Amino acid sequence: MSCGAAGAVGFSEFDTAMMRRALALAEKGVCSVTPNPAVGCVIVRDGNVIGEGYHKRAGTGHAEVNAIASAGGDIRGADVYVTLEPCSHYGRTPPCAETLIRAGARRVVAAMKDPNPMVAGRGLAMLSEAGVETRCGLLEHEAELLNPGFLHRMRTGRPYVRLKMGCSIDGRTALADGSSKWITSAEARRDVQSWRARSCCILTTSATVLADDPSMNVRPEELPEGFADRFMAQGPRQPALALVDEHRRVPSGAAVFKTERPVIRFTSSPEGGQEVFYRRQNENALADVFRELGRRQMNSVWIEAGATFAGSVIAQDLADEIIIYLAPRFIGADGRPLAAITGCGDLASTPFYEVTDCSMAGRDIRVTMERKRG
Repeated sequence: MSCGAAGAVGFSEFDTAMMRRALALAEKGVCSVTPNPAVGCVIVRDGNVIGEGYHKRAGTGHAEVNAIASAGGDIRGADVYVTLEPCSHYGRTPPCAETLIRAGARRVVAAMKDPNPMVAGRGLAMLSEAGVETRCGLLEHEAELLNPGFLHRMRTGRPYVRLKMGCSIDGRTALADGSSKWITSAEARRDVQSWRARSCCILTTSATVLADDPSMNVRPEELPEGFADRFMAQGPRQPALALVDEHRRVPSGAAVFKTERPVIRFTSSPEGGQEVFYRRQNENALADVFRELGRRQMNSVWIEAGATFAGSVIAQDLADEIIIYLAPRFIGADGRPLAAITGCGDLASTPFYEVTDCSMAGRDIRVTMERKRG
């Protein structure tokens, strides 16, 4: 739910600066707060910052609570800048809107409303009814970009899906014999580690695991400079692993099972626990995988898989974002393709994406694309 264009009118430069500070604080929690959103909060009285905080981990104090604590508990007459509408319901912690009222907040500025059906404007309404001045919509776009997974899951029931691919400049992922280590640079692989770290779940397939026996985990020593500290700050949180293994081909000794984390196996013969029925021939099988992950409160999914699975994700329009690392080398026509997509009879029927970012990752080009709809 948007605050609306009118909500962004009339803010001062100081208001904007304080919200940017709150957004920077929120960014510190992106690796650790799942399934909650990353939120930052700044408290100001008489033009001076008296408290700051951010949500560090699910089940612990929210950003507003931590900011109030850093202000000594008394924020009477203060302005509160928070990147997401304060919650209005009891969960693992009491409602932040109620806490702000008790602590004496004079004014609360939220970057955006919370699309969680249990909040959805009720937090701001609670504050307003208690006599607290409320405003919403300051740097709303930046706040949206901070939590694409949480917001997408609240609005659709599905996680935000990122599909990662790496290839040569002529679109090949491996030589004809399958050799692919390493097409992309060490810097690109470090960048991949940072995307894994901020994801709730890494999804791969039995074909990929059997071919390479990867760990598919986050390795702090391989994270980009500066990002490792953020990942380790609240204690490292390994993303869950979703393994599409229809015929149970992956052995128990595979490297993917050696990292301590939840592993969800999608198979045609589930044996209980963290195993879910999956049969590729079923019409909605792949979409059901993402719906199940959404039901399990996975905000964002990072896919690393081969051409067949990647092609299916693209063809079924299930990727919200695609990140491709292009290495400046040619492999040739007998190399393996980037994505196996069939049935496109004309150009009008081909999946089309909009490039939203193009930057360097070492010697490689990182291209980020979103699905062009409508």
